[in-house]
Order: sequence, then C-alpha cells, then structure tokens
Amino acid sequence: MNKHHESTGPAGEQQITLRGPADLADALPYLMGFYPNDSVVMVALHGGQGRFGGRLRLGIPQAPGEWGPVADQLAECLVSGSERREGRPDAIVIFLCQDSPDGASGRLTMERLRPFAQRLRTACGALDVPVLEALCLSDGRYWSYCCPDPRCCPEQGNPLAMPGTTVMAAAATYAGVHVRGTLRDMEARLQPWRTPAAVRTQERALDTAGPALLPRLLDERARREVATETLGLARRLMDRIEDAQPAPPALADAGDDQLIGSDEAAAVILGLQDRETRDRAAAWMEGPEAQSALRLWRTLARRCVGPYGEHAAAPLTLAGWVSWSTGDEPGARVALSLALRADPDYTFAQLLHRACNEGLDPEALRRCLREAAGADADEEQAGADAEAVEEMETAVGAGAGRGATPPHIRSVRALPDGGRRRARAPMPPGVGRRKASPGSTRPRVPAAGRRTRDARRYGRRGSRARRHD
Repeated sequence: MNKHHESTGPAGEQQITLRGPADLADALPYLMGFYPNDSVVMVALHGGQGRFGGRLRLGIPQAPGEWGPVADQLAECLVSGSERREGRPDAIVIFLCQDSPDGASGRLTMERLRPFAQRLRTACGALDVPVLEALCLSDGRYWSYCCPDPRCCPEQGNPLAMPGTTVMAAAATYAGVHVRGTLRDMEARLQPWRTPAAVRTQERALDTAGPALLPRLLDERARREVATETLGLARRLMDRIEDAQPAPPALADAGDDQLIGSDEAAAVILGLQDRETRDRAAAWMEGPEAQSALRLWRTLARRCVGPYGEHAAAPLTLAGWVSWSTGDEPGARVALSLALRADPDYTFAQLLHRACNEGLDPEALRRCLREAAGADADEEQAGADAEAVEEMETAVGAGAGRGATPPHIRSVRALPDGGRRRARAPMPPGVGRRKASPGSTRPRVPAAGRRTRDARRYGRRGSRARRHD
C-alpha cells in the first residue's frame, strides 16, 4: 500500500506518514474533527505521496436499494469538487463507519456493507479515479475491502488504536486539532428534547404564541415591531446566558436550558421564522457575543419539539453560521446538515453548507453584514444589499467553477441597527413570484386550532443542495 502524507501545519513544517490501513483508520477522526458514526466518508488523495485533499461525509443509507445512486452521486461530487479546488484527485480513500446493534457483530456489519463499498469503488473507477483503500470501522475494529491478505487483514479484523496513543494523535494535538467526540454526540446537542413533560410544556407555549403572532407578521408595521421585540428578547437571553456561572461542558447545555423559559423560547423561535429577523440575528457572528449567540441558537433548536421540528431550521442555520464564522468547521457542518434535515429546501442553510464545503472564506459574508450595518439611508441600504447579494453569489459561483449555476437566494438581510429590506436575487427560470406588499413575509406559524406549514416561507425557493460534510 502506498504511504500517505498529511501536513499538520504550513508547507515544509511537518508531515505525518500514514503507512497502512491502521494509520488511515486512526487518522479519520482528526481529518473530520469528530468520530463519524453511521457515515460513509470519502477522502481525495493528490500527488505521488497521497496528500489528503477534499473530503465528504454522508449518513449511510439504510435501504440497500439506495446504495447505487448514492455511490454515483458521492463519487461525482468529490471528484468535481476536488477539480474546482485542488485539481483532479489521483486516488480516493473510503471509510464506512457503523457499529453493530449489539456492539459485538462488527464482522457481520462489515459484510453487510461490502456491496456498498463495492458500488463506491465502481463509481470512482467509472470516473477514472482509483480507490486506494476502502475500510470498514465497526465495534472498535477495522477491515479492509481491498486487501485479500489474511496475514495483515484477518477475517476478525484488526483492533483500532487507543485514542490519543498514536503519532497522528500527537501531531494533531501539537497542531491544535481537536476531536470533538462522536457525530452522534454533536448532533445530540442540537436535537429536540425528548422528555415527555418538557416536550408538552414547550409545545403548549408554541401553540399559544403562534395564533397571537401570525396576524402581526402579516401586517407590515406590526411585523417590524415583532422583529424588534424578537431581537430585543434574543439579546436579553444572550446576556443572561453570558452572565451565568460557567458550567462544565457536560452540564453547559442543561444549564442553558434552565435559563430560558418556554414562553421566551417560543417567542424567539416563531419570530425567527421571519427571514429578515433571522438574517438580522446573523449579525451576532464574531467577538464576545458570538459564543453566547451560539449557545442561544443551540438552546432554541432543542426547543423545536413535536410538530415544530421544521422551525429548527432557522436556529440551526444560525448555529452553523456562527460556528463557521468563528472557525469551527466541523460544528458548522453538523449544524447545517441538521438544518437541511429539518427543511431540505431551506435556502440560507443550502448556501452556507455549500460555501463551507467549497472551502470559501466566511469573511466575505461577514463583510457583507458589516457593510449592511453601516448603511443608514434607504438608497444606501438598497445599494449595499444588491452589492452584497452579487458578491456572495459570485463567491459561491466561483467556488463551484465555471459553468456551474450558483444557488439562487434571497440575500442576507439587514442587521439589528439598520432594519431595512434587502434586494432579492433573481429567481431560476420558470419560477414565478407571488405578488406581495413591500416587506411582507410568509412566516411558518401555526394557526389557531391547527398546525400548518407555509411552503412559501424563506428557504422554499432554490434548488436542493447536496447534503454532505
């Protein structure tokens, strides 16, 4: 097997040589920033020494009938994305990560996933990119789908190295790379409550707030008042979180949950369904307020219980944006993936997820938000908004490569100190707009006596993005 070199710092400073399947398996969580449960991970290799390049992650489809189409899509996505960023890959490494239900049948899991591994290898080969290695990681062991030699790859598999005991672990620690636990753990911090009593309490609060809020959101003047109230309450909750006594990481989320009442959470969650309000909240993206904002968005995402699951797209997208803006790309990808799981057509999440995966610099979006905050007059605001839209679409379009179609979006909107509407990006051909009064919104708020979904809310326009990490 070829050796692989992964730079852990600037070029020429330090390189780590991965000498076989064991080293590759050990390197995976450091490549991703977490342990990817129930995932297929594909990593591009470049050059004669196999330098690591682009990588993507997707949950393993449960139905074997989906394996073929998913394999084709993943192979095409990784190869084309690598071509846009670093050039066509010279090879690909595949990881299938899934524990057995009883924790003791890893070999059966490996065999069950073997057809999926073969479909992935075939899909890469069809694009003239060979698969150098395909590994299955299950129940603390690994197997190679490519090596037929039982002396190095026995049927019972090989044990994974103990965490933190390898050269890769030492190099990653030196470089400041941290593994944030498992993907399952990271998702759990963002998923809705499951305790029945807490769920009922929060659901009642949402049921009560919805009918009172909906008429106000449909009136232009009242809608602006709602936006001001929502952002003011969100700011007070952030201050409350920031002033709270620091808690150990394991207890931090529970402590944040106790700081926010059900009625307060319901008011902010429903207020964020207005796209302008949500985009103005995106201004809390850097500096000391970023961490308290991130904690608030996580807390609100956990409050989107029962039939209000789709409402989580807004706080999850904000959590992903703040994570990306502050340099936490693994956390951003997890939050944005969950936002797209809650609402696959949520355009802001599509844009951010694609930009993050394309390796774009979040400073472009931060700059747009700062410039919008400084615009005072309506004409200045409109000009800054149109320029911000064009700049972001150009950035994402450039990352997608010549000839690719950038996502059509409604742009990032005004910041808290300059609440004016932004210009809209053009719609895809053949898609019409409904007429609406200036500044009107189509929020997703349940009406009295029933729960409804408004398909015309922000995020319902634009093509569905591929969801990968």
